[in-house]
Amino acid sequence: MKMNDELLRKVLDFRDSRDWGKFHNAKDLAISLSIEASELLEHFQWRSSEEAVHHRKVQIAEELADVLIYSIYLADTMDLNIEKIIYEKMKKNEEKYPVEKSYGRMNKYTEL
Repeated sequence: MKMNDELLRKVLDFRDSRDWGKFHNAKDLAISLSIEASELLEHFQWRSSEEAVHHRKVQIAEELADVLIYSIYLADTMDLNIEKIIYEKMKKNEEKYPVEKSYGRMNKYTEL
């Protein structure tokens, strides 16, 4: 499966058509990403996971979209290929979490 270039282009075109790219530096985008992730967490606060997903799914989806959009902006600003960095991270994770040691376990790799 290839990263959807059309979707990435649409996200970046939205930013560029508003001339917001000039405000996007790595630090501020990382801060914005963290803020959006915190807003995502707010929908789960004081609720069970099941309750949050059942009652707040639309809001959760909107906040998750914001997290993903800021991730795209950050990758673009830092000239990172999203597909490449995900594949590279997955390779590292496969080494840290081999199936035979991690299957069905939630332990950190240092505890396997």
